[in-house]
Amino acid sequence: MEDLNQCFEDSSGARDIEVHYHGPVNNIGCIHNANFGDNLGSINQSSENSQPAPGNIQYVPIGRTDLIELLRPIRDASHTRDRRTSPPNSACFRGTRTHIIRKIVSWAESSLLWNTHVLWLYGYVGCGKSAIALAIALKFGRRQLLVGSFFFFRNTGDRSRMTKFATTLACQLAAAIPEAAPLIENAVRAEPGILQSDLVSQLHRLVYEPFKAAVKRGRLLKCLLKGPFLIVIDGLDECEDRENVIAFIDDMLDFFKKNPLVPLRFLITSRVEQHIQGRLKNSNQVRLEDLVDHCSRDDIDTFMDTCFEAENSRNPVVQAYIQEHGEWPTKADKDHLVDHINGSFIFASALFNYIVDPTNDQSTPMDRLPHTLNMNPGLDTLYTQTLSRSQHLHRFSDIISTIALLVEPLPIVGIAELLGIESFEVVRVLSNLQAIVHIPVDPDASLLLPLFTLIYYSAAPSFTSVVGPGRLL
Repeated sequence: MEDLNQCFEDSSGARDIEVHYHGPVNNIGCIHNANFGDNLGSINQSSENSQPAPGNIQYVPIGRTDLIELLRPIRDASHTRDRRTSPPNSACFRGTRTHIIRKIVSWAESSLLWNTHVLWLYGYVGCGKSAIALAIALKFGRRQLLVGSFFFFRNTGDRSRMTKFATTLACQLAAAIPEAAPLIENAVRAEPGILQSDLVSQLHRLVYEPFKAAVKRGRLLKCLLKGPFLIVIDGLDECEDRENVIAFIDDMLDFFKKNPLVPLRFLITSRVEQHIQGRLKNSNQVRLEDLVDHCSRDDIDTFMDTCFEAENSRNPVVQAYIQEHGEWPTKADKDHLVDHINGSFIFASALFNYIVDPTNDQSTPMDRLPHTLNMNPGLDTLYTQTLSRSQHLHRFSDIISTIALLVEPLPIVGIAELLGIESFEVVRVLSNLQAIVHIPVDPDASLLLPLFTLIYYSAAPSFTSVVGPGRLL
């Protein structure tokens, strides 16, 4: 096939402006990105095998103006963001989730007229939706078929709203398909107020219409032989702007109804919430995939094998135990643990972090493993046992209730300032809780609750009195 650089070469003589932007992973025309290897499978939110994708440098060909400065996109919303500081930090373990990934890829690649334009992947918290969305985005980025990606996340400013959703996708579109860049710029020049307009108008003028126009250009048709283009939207339920979520879904479905041949697909992931389900579930334009149906025991088994092998190779206490007693964990204990996890990757990750928690010097991983087998499925018992380790410390209630009640995350120094205490006092309380709270190295970076930004106290009356039963952050 003709070299893609030639396929997307801009004949307008537009200059290349070097900008730093966390946009889609592509290598089309003048776009220079990091090279990512395969990342099949699903999950772990804190594994050594789950490193965040680095940022990348992209050259967006435009004429006289820096389009990125014009659109002002969110720089940490795409799949190439630094996931350590911009959650969710979910990535895939090689060899897991292959079946559902193949199904999604097959759907997205299909150009059959009866194929749906939208696939909704839904499931409960922690079943691996974000990890799969990342895997799909990386795969289609390498194939030069990713228009853009947007990972919503609650309580993170613009990433939890629709305010810059359209302009961020437009900037990624300009990077992915350089021929769309002048069309987007012209739309903004012709209608300056579009950047302050409603979401639906922005999506049409800055995304849908430039994409359609770029596709019609003959030089792009050869690239379409690979299949349709894809947009990945993860965590739509994390968007706090419900009215605009409804407007986006309704307008997207209407757009595809009026343009049934447009070579564009949307992969949307979310939990099942009524304002989303009511629009997507009953539409014949949407393919439904319940991720719970694809949570295999083998995937959890592979994940736990990988985690324990890594721990056994680096933990001298475990190594000494194995030398004296033999295999750890035993196959029977590991099988019991996998059955106990019952397909939940987030529960698997949480339990493993609890078992090998390096900050717990009161017991060993071998002591803690039997305790996890007695925990009720879910995270209540885990949170109760973990929180109890700091309950006796001064300022425990103040610090934990503050974290639970914050509208948006704060760094350690911010929490200390809010409570009128020293930063080290906050660190002292949180140091024992690292199985459920990620303490960043940078004291100015916001605290992350990697399990799924949930502090849940309903299982422990002593903690319920701190902030009330089960509060979602």
